[in-house]
Amino acid sequence: MGFMDKFKNRFKQDENAEEVSTKYKEGMKKSRQTFSGKINDLIARYRKVDEDFFEELEEVLISADVGVTTVMDLVEELKMEVKRQNIKDTKDIKEVISEKLVEIYYGDDDEKIEGLKLDKEDLSVILVVGVNGAGKTTSIGKLANQLKSQGKKVVLAAGDTFRAGAIEQLEVWGERAGVDVIKQGAGSDPAAVIFDGIKSAKAKNADVLICDTAGRLQNKVNLMNELSKVKRVIEREVPNAPHEVLLVLDATTGQNALNQAKTFSEATNVSGIVLTKLDGTAKGGIVLAIRKELNIPVKYVGLGEKIDDLQEFNAHAFVYGLFADMLEETE
Repeated sequence: MGFMDKFKNRFKQDENAEEVSTKYKEGMKKSRQTFSGKINDLIARYRKVDEDFFEELEEVLISADVGVTTVMDLVEELKMEVKRQNIKDTKDIKEVISEKLVEIYYGDDDEKIEGLKLDKEDLSVILVVGVNGAGKTTSIGKLANQLKSQGKKVVLAAGDTFRAGAIEQLEVWGERAGVDVIKQGAGSDPAAVIFDGIKSAKAKNADVLICDTAGRLQNKVNLMNELSKVKRVIEREVPNAPHEVLLVLDATTGQNALNQAKTFSEATNVSGIVLTKLDGTAKGGIVLAIRKELNIPVKYVGLGEKIDDLQEFNAHAFVYGLFADMLEETE
């Protein structure tokens, strides 16, 4: 069974399948043009699968920001699979590359790593971290909108009290999503805002509280102190919280996003990544680098400007988005 058969079976049970695959296909146009284009070109130039072919394939994958370690592992796996299936012709390798990318993404885990871990009985707290400009506040607004449309009662806490306009920006998103925003004045203590947020969410019988935080990376010590103080307040007030610590990264910054992820995961236990602006980059391979090098799953990706363009991440749909034209051609 090839990648496309698995992909179709995977989505057969899901009534939104077509919409999801279309969103990924549209949203990942830039990455696909670069990625598929280069791989198609490679396949056209090399008739047979040999060492030279693999060397060039390595270069193509590295240039898409897949990450050197990930590329080495992937190519090793491909070589073994080519031997096992006795593949001689390069055009037969397209589906194998797609399958291996999905396998490498999941590693020893399964698809359960992709969803949000929320408390079904009690208040769930999601802490959102990330540098300014990555799309943190926008992602919180879109996530609130999505959770609300699933029937959940959501409250936002404006914990980024440092950046000018951050509180107002969150309020605008709160209005758009139709959810309450708990705030204090600019410059106030973020931990105090989060504390108020928890109290308010409990009083309102809310299902989910999403907490914004300041995104200053200039000083790692300050960042760590600030996040651990906020986290202590959450842990004290809500058992087993925060249920998720989501790091928002801008996909268009490529390897820089990977470095930010390293810094933040040293400062706090990041449980998932929200990768924004994936539609604006040709280097979508960064998804695999983050997962493989930091062992943090991507939970959401931004595939456009609209309020419903924040999509739950799905490795099958992602790889389909990367190779759609090429895979459909193979079929």
